[in-house]
Amino acid sequence: MSDWLVSLEGTAQGETVALALALLAAFLHAVFGALQKGRHDPWATRWAIDSSLVVLSFPMLFLVPFPEPHMWPIFVGMIVIHFGYKFLQAMAYVRGAYTVVYPIVRGMGPFFTVIGAWILFGETFTGLQWFGLAVLLFGIFGLAAYNLYFLSTSRDTLAPALAFAVATGLFVALYTTYDAYGIRATADPFTFLAWFFFLGAIDFPVMMAVVPRMRARIAAVDLRPLLTRGAIGAFVAYGSFGSVMLATRLDDVGEAAVVRETSTVFAAVIGWVFLKETVGPRRVTLMALIAAGAVIVEMGG
Repeated sequence: MSDWLVSLEGTAQGETVALALALLAAFLHAVFGALQKGRHDPWATRWAIDSSLVVLSFPMLFLVPFPEPHMWPIFVGMIVIHFGYKFLQAMAYVRGAYTVVYPIVRGMGPFFTVIGAWILFGETFTGLQWFGLAVLLFGIFGLAAYNLYFLSTSRDTLAPALAFAVATGLFVALYTTYDAYGIRATADPFTFLAWFFFLGAIDFPVMMAVVPRMRARIAAVDLRPLLTRGAIGAFVAYGSFGSVMLATRLDDVGEAAVVRETSTVFAAVIGWVFLKETVGPRRVTLMALIAAGAVIVEMGG
């Protein structure tokens, strides 16, 4: 499997596979966000997901080649970046509705990812792709403005929620670019993925165990449904994060990051159907602009 994926790098077939992986990541990431923002406390849910990832990922470490020595400093950076992302995302989710926070988080990432991919990998965008990115950003900031001025509920916490969402989006760009660097730095991409899911999931279980205030959040919920949600979330995480990282190895990092943000469309449907959140035609239109911008970017490549 690894040899086949590596053989696709830089080929037309590789671009097609990367597009399919990015779209799969978009759908699964919307599901993942809904799981974390569901009826349980976001901190406790993230603890359950990461605990499941640690348990499920440990056996996988023995099924892949051992990481090269130069990979260990990369893993350390990965742990720090992903902890910052998860911490900020939980802060945003406890303050704002899923359909408010999620589009901002996912939409802020592409612009900064494109810049990071240009600096690190020398990737450039065409004029049409920059237009698509502009459409996407118009949808993002239009959505933020609409939520700030017209959302009637949770106004006391809306501004902090959006601020944390923007900060989380910056970390999305950081981890997308950094993970692309990491998965390209090892000979076997599945070596990076196995250790990524194991090492990157240790932080929240440790934090929730040693910080009394965090332990209280776990004690306040029914563990059986929480752990079930955590196990489901772990498998969704494998598909979501694994797919987009493989896409960034096969094709341009910036394009994969932008296509993944079509997840905002899936998020709108999930928030409306399953979380019973009011979306409304204006917000749906703005979310559609975000998705349309991603499509234009892919078509212009």
